[in-house]
Amino acid sequence: QVQLVESGGGLVQAGGSLRLSCAASGRTFTGNPMGWFRQAPGKEREFVAAIYFSGGNTDVADSVKGRFTISRDNAKNMVYLQMNSLSPEDTAVYYCAARRGMNIDKRPLAYAYWGQGIQVTVSS
Repeated sequence: QVQLVESGGGLVQAGGSLRLSCAASGRTFTGNPMGWFRQAPGKEREFVAAIYFSGGNTDVADSVKGRFTISRDNAKNMVYLQMNSLSPEDTAVYYCAARRGMNIDKRPLAYAYWGQGIQVTVSS
């Protein structure tokens, strides 16, 4: 059984920072790309960031580039999303996801495992 559990969300003022964490259990994810997605009310789930298994190759959505950073600690089976300079437009439920494949992918359907999601609310 694969489990992904997000933590670190909450309410923050515009311009503030949050760090999301994703704990993976049930199997090792050293060889799997991991991703973060988000879904705002009434909108489709969208790609935020993804990281290759080694941690050396990442991809970040244009909307968060320069503000969000994805990282991972394979020894701890953890993936992180550091979010800086947050704006109300970043308000959404954020999801951690893991692929079975070997490459980074921006499509939600490419990810087999998902966390339950965590709310991030940015007030103006």
